[in-house]
Amino acid sequence: MRRVVVTGLGVVSPIGIGVDAFWKQLRDGVSGVRRITKFDPTGLPSTIAAEVRGFDPEMYLPRRDIVRTDTFIHFALTATQQALTDAKVELSSGDARMGVSIGTALGGLPLILKTYDGLREEHMRGVNPYAMPGFLPNMAAGWVSMRTGARGPIACATTACAAGAQAIGDAASFIRRNDADVMIAGGAEALISPFVVACFSALRALSVRNETPSTASRPFDKDRDGFVLGEGSGILVLEELEHARRRGCHIYAELAGYGTSADAYHATASSADGHARTMRLALADSETAPQYVDYINAHGTSTPQNDLNETNAIKEVFGPHAYRLAVSSTKSMTGHLLGAAGAVEALATVLALEHGVLPPTINYSSQDPECDLDYVPNQARKSGIGIALSNSFGFGGVNATLVFRRLDA
Repeated sequence: MRRVVVTGLGVVSPIGIGVDAFWKQLRDGVSGVRRITKFDPTGLPSTIAAEVRGFDPEMYLPRRDIVRTDTFIHFALTATQQALTDAKVELSSGDARMGVSIGTALGGLPLILKTYDGLREEHMRGVNPYAMPGFLPNMAAGWVSMRTGARGPIACATTACAAGAQAIGDAASFIRRNDADVMIAGGAEALISPFVVACFSALRALSVRNETPSTASRPFDKDRDGFVLGEGSGILVLEELEHARRRGCHIYAELAGYGTSADAYHATASSADGHARTMRLALADSETAPQYVDYINAHGTSTPQNDLNETNAIKEVFGPHAYRLAVSSTKSMTGHLLGAAGAVEALATVLALEHGVLPPTINYSSQDPECDLDYVPNQARKSGIGIALSNSFGFGGVNATLVFRRLDA
């Protein structure tokens, strides 16, 4: 079996642009949640979000590409540029052994709405010809392919909040079966808009701690009241192990296993059984016994039922070991990046292995008696971890788990 390793990382997030800035804020437990500035949220039940701040696409992209594409594509292209630089990949036009797999929940929905509003205002006289290729969900992967010359496999998972994780798992599968040697993989999302906030508010899914934004996302805490909408992109360069060794590049970790399954239960509610089955599938794929797992980067959305279901699933899979391993939710700092969440959290998991530091779950102040695991409360912790999981669960009952390990673990 061909082994898959991580050789490059790139990130655009609410707590930092670039891996160094992101990791520092993550380690220090800094919240990226503020009052929404992209539009006036007055009148909406939730007026807070984790926005990417200080991002100027013209620093990274040609203006002609910026005006033709939605923000989620800008994020993906920027994170890809960072990841390829980090991996020291030399691009060559027409590389059929390099592919792209980038997931998203809704792609360029804001551009769709903007285009439709413009069409109505113009009384149906015309539409920008670049609108359609600017908002299609697969066009983050498409633009990355065009910009890098990658002509290998190309894929786009659109599986809600599991999209980024599934995109990474799918990319690893391409490498394992010898369809590619290198894959650019991850997720991208930019959905902070009145329409999306209103829709999630109608589901009562969002936190309404509007007076104290930085404490609103509080996974596993007894007083959690919903997630905080976020945005960004995480990109990993995945590579076949021997290919990476021949290049002499830095290897962060091995992507040792991947599991995915469906709840077949409910459109929006999650299932502890589905979560447990997915973790078991990933562990089996990586040939890892549960007792050897040191850390889980949880889906941990800060919604009452999801956090409870994930906790119960971890207990079911790991038994007594569930109380010995560490579990944390970086959504407490980044908010929920939807289709990009699994990718950014996979990146955070890889960095935890790289640095031997567990990122905290911030805003954890009141223990829920039903959520009684070690959630690394409020402060990062040094730990010599060797094997870690990253969980992602989405609407429609889609589940994905990635298993990462240090090569020496």
